[in-house]
Amino acid sequence: MSPLSRGQAALTPTPSRPVNTPAATPRDAQKSFEELKRLIHSKLIEKLDLSRVSDLANDVLRREIRLVVERLCDTENPLLNRMERERLIDEVLDETFGFGPLEALLKDPTVSDILVNGPHKVYVERRGKLEKSEVKFRDNKHLLQIIDRMVSKVGRRVDETSPMVDARLPDGSRINAIIPPLALDGPCLSIRRFGANPLKLEDLLNFKAFTPEMAMLMEAAIKARLNIIISGGTGCGKTTLLNTLSSFIPAEERIITIEDAAELQLQQDHVVRLETRPPNIEGKGEVTTRDLVRNALRMRPDRIIIGECRGPEALDMLQAMNTGHEGSLTTLHANSPRDAQARLETMIMMAGFELPVKAMRQQIASAIDLIIQANRLQGGPRKVTSITEVVGMEQDIIIMQDIFRFRQLGVDQNGRAFGQFEATGVRPTFMHRLEAAGIRLPANLFQERVLLRD
Repeated sequence: MSPLSRGQAALTPTPSRPVNTPAATPRDAQKSFEELKRLIHSKLIEKLDLSRVSDLANDVLRREIRLVVERLCDTENPLLNRMERERLIDEVLDETFGFGPLEALLKDPTVSDILVNGPHKVYVERRGKLEKSEVKFRDNKHLLQIIDRMVSKVGRRVDETSPMVDARLPDGSRINAIIPPLALDGPCLSIRRFGANPLKLEDLLNFKAFTPEMAMLMEAAIKARLNIIISGGTGCGKTTLLNTLSSFIPAEERIITIEDAAELQLQQDHVVRLETRPPNIEGKGEVTTRDLVRNALRMRPDRIIIGECRGPEALDMLQAMNTGHEGSLTTLHANSPRDAQARLETMIMMAGFELPVKAMRQQIASAIDLIIQANRLQGGPRKVTSITEVVGMEQDIIIMQDIFRFRQLGVDQNGRAFGQFEATGVRPTFMHRLEAAGIRLPANLFQERVLLRD
């Protein structure tokens, strides 16, 4: 049975009522339109020759089925005007082949997040601000069908025995779904958008996420194989920044990426992408990030990139950085570089080893060279708020120093934070490593001054 035929039951709508005569109110008109759409959709499913459908290319399939839907429109309601007819055809095609009501939002390049709180409340984030969308689902069952279609495309499942799921869309966007009985008001879906064309360095510079001087240092650090952690809160742009920085890795190096839900979009040719696997319905077969890190060490990597470090794999990652796998990158959730150090210590303890605090901090200080802190400021702007060097240990304390930082000066009349990027005047201690790699930075790069006012 083809994938499409497996989804047939999920696509078939509930039996529709006869289409009403045109009603007086917009709400009744919308109800009539929805009933007509469900009727045409159910008749389309009956007409599909599933044995032939699976052999056709997607664009040919959509073209042929569009003709069928047009004929059904003529049969069921020839009085539709041209605009209503086109809308109906598009929505039926989206319901059959896409993600239903969400298709319009997924095609909108200005939408960065889609947040579905039950079938009738859909919010989107545009330019850093949340707003309610006009998009709605028919009911909980309809929303569950769309969620199931999304997660099944990448071999995941969501049901009462496994009511939470992380997955990804074909364009790399990350999705999380949680359904009843855990979600009390109906299924909830969160989509973090990643465009088909990832943001480049020039884009982030235009958005004033950081300055050219900061970009110069980050590029040099990547090329000189420094170990880097990108730290920040949810939605602050850590993965986008990791994607951008990875573009500086030389094309001839072998890169292994490890993620819970694959979202990195590396541009190099020699990339091996690994993804964790949740347990099956019997609770077996789970493959964790830690398992993949250990396996990656046997795959002759030049660099290991962990999409997000959130558990005991932190210990294996630090061990790898300390034993020849320089130039590795990862992200973690923390509000500041010092918090990132504390989180690493907590994650190491999650590995189940009773390591002394000093031993843990020695591991961190010798493994990590640079912590890049990203933050989402009030009003939505995302900034690299500090680039911090991990200098080493003094007694039991890890010594860090900011090389560049962003200082917030206030909030404008639109509620958007503004401030300035500054060079602190500190010259990094790893400069000899950059020079050994043949990288020369301008002599005045680290001179104390204001780099850019935003």
